[in-house]
Amino acid sequence: MISDLFAEQLEQKNYTQEEFSELLIRLLDYGVLCRDESQVEEQLYDRFVQLKDWVEDYLQIIGVRILHDERFNFVRIYPPGAQVPGLPDEVDQPFNSGFRQRLSQLDVAVILVLRAEYEKSLREGQIDENGCVMLSMEALSLGMHNLLNRSLPETQTERTRLLTRLKQLRLIWFKTDGSEDHEDSWLKIRPTINSFVSDEALSVLLDNE
Repeated sequence: MISDLFAEQLEQKNYTQEEFSELLIRLLDYGVLCRDESQVEEQLYDRFVQLKDWVEDYLQIIGVRILHDERFNFVRIYPPGAQVPGLPDEVDQPFNSGFRQRLSQLDVAVILVLRAEYEKSLREGQIDENGCVMLSMEALSLGMHNLLNRSLPETQTERTRLLTRLKQLRLIWFKTDGSEDHEDSWLKIRPTINSFVSDEALSVLLDNE
């Protein structure tokens, strides 16, 4: 239960205990907040900025680390022992996986290719003001073949399920109208991809190519 003193401090910032709890639950449930994702996440992200120190103190107790990208307005949390791009590794690694994201081999493959394509567009200056890059489904399919000698799922249902998963992780954005199955459709790679795949992992992928 939140102490009366903390409740008073929250009140001074015009927030309630319920709003603080809602922010924590959302972070622990989703693992990420992107301000440009929706009106709800915009409100929660702005709340996080106001209550950042308290959120960090609370999550630090259970060993959860926070990566806050103030330039592109997103927050991602990591379980104890996770390797975090941009943050130093912890010395002690936990035995169990905690609430780590459970990704399939296909998820991992697509994420690696997205990271490579993002880096390529970044070098070419093809990046918008929000740090996002556009990628066609055709380019993603070619990248899968060229980098990993793999293919995207054949059916629209499987592709939609895959892309929806990556959208939930706030790694991409795409229109959920079924058009993602067409080669001339596009998706948007978010800068959060950098917090998911380290430069070292990208280097290994490109070296293998």
